[in-house]
Amino acid sequence: MKEFQLCGVGNALVDIFIDLSDQEFNALDFERGTMRLVEAAEQQVLLDRFKDRDLRLVSGGSVANSTIAFSQLGGSAAFIGCVGDDRYGLFYKTEFDELDIDIGNPIIVNQTTGTCTCLITPDAERTMRVCLAVASHLAARHVDEERIKKSEWLFAEGYLFANPKTGQGAVREALRLAKKHGVLVALTCSEAFIVNVFGDAFREALQQADLLFCNAAEACAVTGVTTAAAAFTKLKDVVPSAVVTDGPNGAYVRHGGVEAHVAAFPCVPVDLTGAGDMMAGAFLYGVTHGVDPRKAARAACFLAMKVIMQVGARLQHGTRHLWDECLRSV
Repeated sequence: MKEFQLCGVGNALVDIFIDLSDQEFNALDFERGTMRLVEAAEQQVLLDRFKDRDLRLVSGGSVANSTIAFSQLGGSAAFIGCVGDDRYGLFYKTEFDELDIDIGNPIIVNQTTGTCTCLITPDAERTMRVCLAVASHLAARHVDEERIKKSEWLFAEGYLFANPKTGQGAVREALRLAKKHGVLVALTCSEAFIVNVFGDAFREALQQADLLFCNAAEACAVTGVTTAAAAFTKLKDVVPSAVVTDGPNGAYVRHGGVEAHVAAFPCVPVDLTGAGDMMAGAFLYGVTHGVDPRKAARAACFLAMKVIMQVGARLQHGTRHLWDECLRSV
């Protein structure tokens, strides 16, 4: 057995959650539900505007969230990303150490840690302003061969493709090392625009992947069709295994000789952040621990439902208990 069952590689960001009324949000003149990259100065103006609020900090990033979920369920995990030597970077490193995730030495001296300001409105939608800062510096030279070599799976973040100078090189190097050492590769689209704008680099990586995670819009972008079901069928010719989520319509899964559709768990969402991240991390935990892929997908849907019934992309406690509870019922 290898030391790590999963090694994630992605943007290391500190999530900063702010609850806003509709009136407060409308005054910002932001398009609701969007994610936009901003520079550090613009991010600081936004934070200063709400500096008197109780800001909740959580270590995050898409694949980082999945890696955390994997660890919370009991898996052994590592993560590769970059943070600065400021208060946010020290917070990030400390939290990952407490989560027992091997993050190595991610701190880059004299650099600013990436942040994601997540504005939560009463409709449970989240509008994100992301300042990548030093997270965008993640490059091939930061990819640690030893941690990948010691892992069963590598999980690479689609958002990295948005940075051709550094992030794409990091993914290429991580995939090269994974193939060199017989490590399985999972890939996430992250967002449909990654496929639409950086499609050549993404598809190059996808050719080397064993498993793809995507939502309906992303799956349609990859395959050129218009429904989640049709995209799932077409992905059979693109990648050996796939998980396609379709919001309240559940998820399609193909892995390990199993092909199925699993229903979603109905709920009234509070914050839609992190559902896909939890789905990926929990599914990967299941299939690396001998759980039938259909059951793993069903339990992952259950945990994703629990995530969106609270604020934030991570369950703070009881993750393994909820997983066991769901598996007993399916």
